[in-house]
Amino acid sequence: MAGMATTGSRAGSLGIGEVAERTGLSVHALRFYEREGLLVGPVHRTAGGRRRYTEADVEWLRICVKLRESGMPLADLERFAELVRAGPGNEAERLHLLDAHQRRVEARIQALEECRSLISWKVGIYTDHLSRGEAEGLWDPTT
Repeated sequence: MAGMATTGSRAGSLGIGEVAERTGLSVHALRFYEREGLLVGPVHRTAGGRRRYTEADVEWLRICVKLRESGMPLADLERFAELVRAGPGNEAERLHLLDAHQRRVEARIQALEECRSLISWKVGIYTDHLSRGEAEGLWDPTT
C-alpha cells in the first residue's frame, strides 16, 4: 500500500509473531526473508519500529514456504520474488522458473516412490521372517 503511513493503525496489519505463527516461519526466518529481498512488498513499520505485515504478505510467505520446502533454490526464489515485484510483463519468465522447479519436484517424487517400494519390499521380508520366528535368509554380517 504505497504512500501509507507507517503507524500501527493499518487495517488488518499483523505483528511478526502472528505472521511467524501463521506461516510456520520463525521470527528469525521472517527477518531473513525481508533482508534477502524475498518479500514482494515493503514491510511497514510502526512509529516504534515494529514490523507490520498484511494478509497479502502472509499469503506470499506461505507460497515461499512451500516453494522452499519443496526444494526451490534460494536464488530461484529470490528471482521469482524480484519478477513478481516488477509487476506485469514477465509472466513467461515466472512460468519458466516454476516449470523448472515442478520438473525437479516430480523427479524427486519419482525417486522417493522407488525408495518407498524398496523399503516396502524389505519390510515384507522382515515381517515374513519374524512371523515365522526365524532369521534365516536375512543379512547377517557376523556369519
